[in-house]
Amino acid sequence: MTLRIVTIPALSDNYAYLVVDDGSRSAIVVDPSEAEPVEASIAREGVRLAAIWCTHHHWDHVGGVASLVAAHGPFDVVGGAYDSEHARIEEQTRAVREGETLAFAGAQIDILEIPGHTLGAIAYVVREPGESTPLVFTGDMLFLAGCGRVFEGTMEMMRASLDKLRKLPPQSRVYCGHEYTEKNIAFARTIEPENAELVSRAERVAAARRRGEPSVPAPMIEELATNPFLRWDEPAVIAAAARLAGRAPDAMTGVDVFGALRAAKDRF
Repeated sequence: MTLRIVTIPALSDNYAYLVVDDGSRSAIVVDPSEAEPVEASIAREGVRLAAIWCTHHHWDHVGGVASLVAAHGPFDVVGGAYDSEHARIEEQTRAVREGETLAFAGAQIDILEIPGHTLGAIAYVVREPGESTPLVFTGDMLFLAGCGRVFEGTMEMMRASLDKLRKLPPQSRVYCGHEYTEKNIAFARTIEPENAELVSRAERVAAARRRGEPSVPAPMIEELATNPFLRWDEPAVIAAAARLAGRAPDAMTGVDVFGALRAAKDRF
């Protein structure tokens, strides 16, 4: 890829991201929860801030927007149409819907509406010419080995949004909003204790975190193999969800399975 992603730890466990075009020395920042670490990354990379992309309105994803606009603007602050209509992102200048695209440094950025965690949540799918491996910024909808809580939507809405994401190309690289991976894996292992790929992933992530490295990104194919919230139609996951719900596996719909998993993770 021509574009380069710089992961920016923020707050206690958040991630913001710089999408850097080294050719023009310009960059986009995704989900700046606070301005200071983003400012440090901009200075270190020697880039000009060209826009802000927000996945949703929660303060721990947009808390740094106003300060960054004041210091580096004017430029577009992009967010979902729902958040714009309800004035939920300070300084938002551009509202986008599913089917619309953005452009940056020759790349096409497709918008996916992914309500559930919040009603205005969107994902940014970045596709560069000639590249078969897109990357996707999922905010708090899809975490590595997990998913966000259902705060504003319904279980069906959340599952449908995750279904959109799991249909992306298998090698898509997932960049999410928090470093929750180890705890998510611990929960996933209670659902599929015999999943060998999950055991292997747990070891790799633990080693990376001991080295002080982020767990992001991860390929979608790894999520499909180990993330229970993308595996609601797998027999082992259905059986586990049925036990949690006290029901027969053949009586569980996909939404039932997802809902039982999410309720269990909320208590985990």
